[in-house]
Amino acid sequence: MGTSVTANRHSLDFTEKPLDAMTAEAKAFYEDIRKRRTVREFSGRDVPREIIEHAILAAGTAPSGANHQPWHFTVIGKGPLRTKLRAAAEAEEKAFYESKASAEWLEALEPLGTDDHKPYLEIAPWIICVFAQRRGGVTVGETRKNYYVNESVGIACGLLLTALHRSGLVTLTHTPNPMTFMSELCGRPKDEKPYMLIVAGYPAEGATVPEHALIKKSLSDISDFIA
Repeated sequence: MGTSVTANRHSLDFTEKPLDAMTAEAKAFYEDIRKRRTVREFSGRDVPREIIEHAILAAGTAPSGANHQPWHFTVIGKGPLRTKLRAAAEAEEKAFYESKASAEWLEALEPLGTDDHKPYLEIAPWIICVFAQRRGGVTVGETRKNYYVNESVGIACGLLLTALHRSGLVTLTHTPNPMTFMSELCGRPKDEKPYMLIVAGYPAEGATVPEHALIKKSLSDISDFIA
C-alpha cells in the first residue's frame, strides 16, 4: 500500500467581489489592455528602476511546473553593453531577412514594415533579457529538472508585458534566432535557454504603429463556449 502524503497548506488570500463589480473590472481591464501595442519607436527618457523591478516581481508570480519558477530576467540599462547587444541582434536579423526566412514568412511580415535595423535596442531605457532554466527548483541553487519550462516562461512573459503596460510604458518583444549572444553578453549559464528580449520605455514623440497590428480577431473567432 502506498503512503499518502499531505502537503502543508496555506489559507487562500481571496475576497469575493459582487458580480457587478467583477463584470465592471473585467470590462475595464479589457478596455485598458486592448490599447497595448508593440512599439518600435522609443524615447530615450529615463524610467525609474523601481517600476521595472515591480513588473518583474509581478512576472514572478506566474504559475509554473512544480512551482520551480524556471525563469531569469537580466535587465540591461543604458551603457556600452547595449551597442554589443544591438550589433549581435542585427547580425542575426540580417541573416534572417536575407537568407533564413521563407518567402511566405517575409510576406507575412511585410505589412508590419520590419527589417534588420533595431535602433531601439540602444535608445530605450531598459532591455529585459528573459532566460528559461532547464534545471533548478523552488529554491535557488537546486539543480532538479524543471517541468513545462516553455509554458511557464511564456506565461511569465505575458504577465511582465501586462505589468509594464499597466505601469504606463510601451514594450516590444524581440526573438532573434539564434539568441546565443544573449547568454554570452549577460554571462548566463549554458543550461539556460535565451527566450526573449523585451524592450521597455516611453514611446518616441509622434510614434506610430502599423494599421495591420490593429487587426484583432473577434471573440467568436478565438473562442467557443460548450454547454
